[in-house]
Amino acid sequence: MTYHPKSDFMATIMERGFLADCTDYQGLDDALSRGPVTAYIGYDATARSLHVGHLLNIMLLRWFQKTGHKPITLMGGGTTKVGDPSFRADERPLLSPAQIDDNIAGMGRVFSQYLGYGAGDGDAMMLNNAEWLDGLNYLDFLRDIGRHFSVNRMLSFESVKSRLDREQSLSFLEFNYMILQAYDFLELNRRHGCLLQMGGSDQWGNIVNGIDLTRRVLDHEIYGLTTPLLTTSDGRKMGKSQGGAIWLDAEMLSPYAFWQFWRNTTDADTGRFLKLFTEVPVEECDRMGRLEGSEINEAKILLANEVTGLLHGPEAARAAEATAREVFEKGGVGDDLPTLVLSAEEVGDGISVVQLIVRSGLAGSGKEAKRLIADNGARLDDQPLTDAGLVLDRGALSAPIKLSAGKKRHALVQLG
Repeated sequence: MTYHPKSDFMATIMERGFLADCTDYQGLDDALSRGPVTAYIGYDATARSLHVGHLLNIMLLRWFQKTGHKPITLMGGGTTKVGDPSFRADERPLLSPAQIDDNIAGMGRVFSQYLGYGAGDGDAMMLNNAEWLDGLNYLDFLRDIGRHFSVNRMLSFESVKSRLDREQSLSFLEFNYMILQAYDFLELNRRHGCLLQMGGSDQWGNIVNGIDLTRRVLDHEIYGLTTPLLTTSDGRKMGKSQGGAIWLDAEMLSPYAFWQFWRNTTDADTGRFLKLFTEVPVEECDRMGRLEGSEINEAKILLANEVTGLLHGPEAARAAEATAREVFEKGGVGDDLPTLVLSAEEVGDGISVVQLIVRSGLAGSGKEAKRLIADNGARLDDQPLTDAGLVLDRGALSAPIKLSAGKKRHALVQLG
């Protein structure tokens, strides 16, 4: 891409690697240069928290606000009842209204760490599309909105086509999703003058639909912008780990475990991740990313501290770094490791070490835990763990024990 942006926002996101595609570079850049623009990203409330896979676009919203514009986090209280079929092999499980509300509350706590919400011109807004979707009259909606959509065109979108090509069922419920998302953009433009929808590259078809609908109904010029699908240098999808999703809620994943995830970034990804997930100046990100050998570890610690500090606060980042140094450099236990607390009833006459490895999140299954032990990858209080049949009683757990999987993943187990 050779476009040279004039606006601070476009310049920042292009320099830092956020931009995958845009419906009209020149038109959007001109609008951003003329004054504050309102933009949104939509989030369906499918879980109690957001995870690392959402963080790229959360940082995009943060930069949007920092460069003088107004971000909207649109919570999918309405669309979650349908479920986004994009690039999924099956239909999402349907959630109750109470579950959706609980999930929205949990996600809102994460957003408030990154964005400044309020009633001022530059303050972020949190809206819920249930506000306009829940009360729709089906026949009126079909007549006024549905007539603008070509089924032929909808079937050509890659997100739908990939599902049908694999001969996997796509319900009529899910097929409506892209119409509802397009309608969200129309409503946000009508109600709040929103000019821009942003999202991951898998949302391109949905974004284009919304732009087309808004032009047809309101004759307004609006824009779309996508971020790249983020993979690590070894080809894995960003945010996946052996222990499951990397949640952005401290109750679902400890700040130490979050810090450790970033500390374990591969050398090749460190400079790129500094640009995307921190506010460290680009020149410094590039310099740190070029470091080699043991020096790159300082760049990874900076990455872990900066990302953790934004989400959980600087004190949590400092505590995590101190714990990590104690664990790795001094062989100590540390007081901020992920901790599995067991009741006396749970331990009973004894509990197997394999079960403890699984329950502490160091392995995904008993089979995986046994393989870890067989491959000499497990340690108990820093000593090699070789007996997969080991059972620990309450006496053995009278003081916290430390379990390790490899050199970098640790957990404490203790009686409550």
